[in-house]
Formats: sequence, structure tokens, C-alpha cells
Amino acid sequence: MSNFDVIVIGAGAAGLHCAATAGYRGRNVLLLDNAKKAGRKILISGGGRCNFTNYNIEPSAFLCSNKHFVKSALSRYTQWDFIAMVDKYNIAYHEKTLGQLFCDDSAKDIVNMLESECQNANVTTQLRTEIMAIEKLEQGFSITTSEGKYHCESLVIATGGLSMPKLGATPFGYKVAQQFGLKLKDTTAGLVPFTWQNTDKVDYEMLSGISLPVSVTSESGVNFSEDMLFTHRGLSGPAILQISSYWQAGQAVTIDLLPHGDLNDILTSARESNPKQALKTCLGQHFPKRLIERLIELNKLIDKPLNQFNEKEFATIANYFHQWQIKPNGTEGYRTAEVTLGGIDTDEISSKTMMAKNVEGLYFIGEVVDVSGWLGGYNFQWAWSSGWCAGQFV
Repeated sequence: MSNFDVIVIGAGAAGLHCAATAGYRGRNVLLLDNAKKAGRKILISGGGRCNFTNYNIEPSAFLCSNKHFVKSALSRYTQWDFIAMVDKYNIAYHEKTLGQLFCDDSAKDIVNMLESECQNANVTTQLRTEIMAIEKLEQGFSITTSEGKYHCESLVIATGGLSMPKLGATPFGYKVAQQFGLKLKDTTAGLVPFTWQNTDKVDYEMLSGISLPVSVTSESGVNFSEDMLFTHRGLSGPAILQISSYWQAGQAVTIDLLPHGDLNDILTSARESNPKQALKTCLGQHFPKRLIERLIELNKLIDKPLNQFNEKEFATIANYFHQWQIKPNGTEGYRTAEVTLGGIDTDEISSKTMMAKNVEGLYFIGEVVDVSGWLGGYNFQWAWSSGWCAGQFV
């Protein structure tokens, strides 16, 4: 049996960062994963350019049953700390929108950086390794794998959630938590596209490919203003992915299709300056033309000259666009979800060390914990922060 101070299971964002952090402290670290490559989710993120953090990291941007849990980790290892590491490796990056930072070149730059950090910290990385069993001993843990048995003082579970199973996502981390008596919060797909109800699919699927800026609000009052994309199957785009994390089955979402204008004022002004202009022509200056044409086909709008509408009719049209309501059939599920909502109950874990309160030496970091961030680099920052915190104590 090979002995290590620390074994980290999961060579993703959190696991890589934790392993390197512990290695730099002089700990003898083994990093295990069943994949052929480390950092698979990093490699495909951000369209292959990895949205690795955000300038605007705040605890309020994270969903967690205990809203205070994330504060400690995020304050002790910040976005500026990770950006400093990116700068140290001379990785070029840019801000896209809303503080989101992307690599100029490739997400491989981030994976290469983390692997270099692990090598510099003398971490032993072993891929293509299945975990068969974990046993708590009087001193530490025994890990039985497809490549043999290992012993460690500290065991870190960094195996992620259920999102994107094609990348190897499994409930492994949750099963380990249950094995040791930790409670779980129900899991569901987050940051995920909506799917149409059957009637809405008939009405709107031909609008696939249309994108426009919107402001979308959940029934609980949470609001996001970004782009929305019509798809064959439903609605997507940043605004929809964001609100999906706050949506419950059976609820509707309210979408302002013209968040940066007052359509009633626009229609009234247009009627004064060009009274014979058709409604379709006027609306086509502010919305995608295909959308307006389809709404007319569906009799949601009546196309006639502006001077044939009265104030009440303008108000009704404006209200329709500013408060377009859709009740999704569901979501695309874990297949395309960027994160898993829910997971290991944070009441079971120390917010300072990431160690299970009732199991000495057992740590959980990253997405496997009941912490999910907004779209835009927040979930990677949670991986870096939680991984670093555990790395200080393992």
C-alpha cells in the first residue's frame, strides 16, 4: 500500500488547484481521476476559451442553502489571487461583458498552468484510475483503486456534480458523502436552457437562431438582463441560463423584450411623426423582423397603420412586449447544464477548511458542494477558492 499525506479525487478545476496548494505546503499529494485528461470541463468552457473568473465576484452571486457559507472562502482566495497566477504565467485574457474574463487563446492555457503548478508542487497525478472503495481507518483513509491500494491522512473529494455526463460526470461525490453520513440537498440542473410546452413549440420553434437583449424575471422576483436566444427546443442565451437556476417546475418567467426602451412612448412618437407607417414596420426597427412577422401570423398583433390605433391599444401592445410570459415545459437537464444545483449540505462542512465537521480528514470542494454561482466565471472562482482553502488544511 502506497502512503500519501493527501489524496485528491477529481482532477478538475477545484481538485487541481487544491492539489497544487497542498503540495506547495510540503504535503505529499496524489491526484486521482478516471479520465484520460485532467480539466475536461475547463477545456470546453467558455467556447474553448475558459471564462476563468469574474471581476465582480460577490457572495450574493452564489446559490446556497446557507447564504453565508461562501463568504469565508471567497474572501481568503479572491479573483485577484487567481488573476495574479494567470498573469504570472503570461496568459493573455480579456474582459468580455459584465466582468467576465476569458483567455485570448485557449482554455488549454488554464489547464497547462494548473498542471504546471501541480508539477512544481511535486504532486503525483494519476489518471485512468477507477476508485473501487474508500474506508476510514483509525488514522486516515484506505483507497482501493483499479491501480492498487493507497493510504492517506487527508482525503479530498473534488468530483463535481451531475452536469454534462458526456464529460464523465457521476454521483460519485454524493455517494461518498452518504457513505460517511453527510446530508445532501436535492440536486437539479442549473444554468440550463428551457424547453417549450408543445403549443409554444409549434408557435415559436421557427424563430430558432433569433437573439435579442431582454430582461427576464422569475416568479420569486430575481431578474437578469442579458441576451436571449430562441432555439428549436426552447429558449437559451445568458439571460435564460441565469434565470433557470431560480426557476421551479410549473412556474412562469416574465420577459421584457425591450428592456432599454418604453414601447408605448415609441409607438406614440412614431404615430405623431409618421401616422401612416405600419405597425409591423415600426416594430421591425426595434425587434427582430422575423419575430414581429411571426407574432402577426399568430394574431398576437394586428398590422395596420399607426394612426388607426388608440392609446389603449398601444398600451396593450407595449404591455405584451414588456411582459411577455412563458411557462417552460422544463429544462434541457444535466445533458447541457453548466452546473448542478444542490449537493452536499453546507451545514455538514466547515466554511473555513472545507472539512466534514463529523469526519476528521475528509474534505469536499467545488461543485459537489451545495454552492452554485451565476454564469460568467463565478463557478470557476468557487472551485479556485474552495480548493485553495482545503489545500491550506489537508
